[in-house]
Amino acid sequence: MRSLYHCSGEQISYWVKGVCKLSHPPVAWPETVTPAHFLHQSLSQKQDHWADCLPQLAQHYRQQGTGIFGQYHGLRWYNGELQGIAYADPIRLGEIAGYEQQKARLVENTRFLLAGYRALHVLLYGSRGSGKSSLVKGLLNEFGDRGLRLIEVAKSDLRDLPQIVDRLRSLPQSFILFVDDLSFEEDDEAFKALKVVLEGSVTARAKNVVVYATSNRRHLVREFFSDRPRPSEGDEVHGWDTMQEKLSFSDRFGLTLTFEPANQDTYLQIVQHLAQQAQIRLPQEDLEFRAKQWATQHNGRSGRSARQFVDYLQAELAINN
Repeated sequence: MRSLYHCSGEQISYWVKGVCKLSHPPVAWPETVTPAHFLHQSLSQKQDHWADCLPQLAQHYRQQGTGIFGQYHGLRWYNGELQGIAYADPIRLGEIAGYEQQKARLVENTRFLLAGYRALHVLLYGSRGSGKSSLVKGLLNEFGDRGLRLIEVAKSDLRDLPQIVDRLRSLPQSFILFVDDLSFEEDDEAFKALKVVLEGSVTARAKNVVVYATSNRRHLVREFFSDRPRPSEGDEVHGWDTMQEKLSFSDRFGLTLTFEPANQDTYLQIVQHLAQQAQIRLPQEDLEFRAKQWATQHNGRSGRSARQFVDYLQAELAINN
């Protein structure tokens, strides 16, 4: 390691060309690129005792990851492979106002996960635009430097969940499998795959992996009146049991956080919070009046409407002034 540290980029590029039998050497990194600050400082101070840095080096990569997990904090599962998200949503928890109790419980559960305890799977359900997805994405920006990784899994890929968990269980980082806008149709294979991950099977549950799912539905499996058990020929004998299994699926999440529709006070609180962050200086009466107008003319009172209003107002004031 010490010898490689003192090699130039051109030297290493030449060796890679030979080992990989390339027609041209890869582009050498510039000499200005240095390792992580703490590592560069430690190695500079211990030119002849690099072995003393190994515990610190191991801890760094245990927390920050290697390969794709070191390069990206946010990832997605696509076509049976993990792909890094180069431009993850930068939203932070401090930008999200309202629903403070739900936020606190979600953060607490995530801290349990990072501390190595058996954290709970979480279902965030409630009205649209209330910030459920933003809260989950905000966790990544809050705890990404502490070893948290967020993997987005589309509903169509839920059948791969056991495969994803098996790939992650031996890694030192902590993982949130994020499923947005979750719901199921009848006899959905994804239903069975998620049930295995939530409840476990013969394979032990991975302590470093949890599922955080958002939904606008309290009962995740759609139920029709035709599903209700009626004694007729061709019907399932124990149809009531099947219906109860569908309705109770959301109970398999250890923690359920409810996001009720925002009333006017909550909506205005969110608007004021976002306007302060955006450094919008309007009299409070004017701000609230325009915010109420926006909610009436657009998508109602919600965190999403508040964000759209403040973004519009910020651009309008900047251009007109």
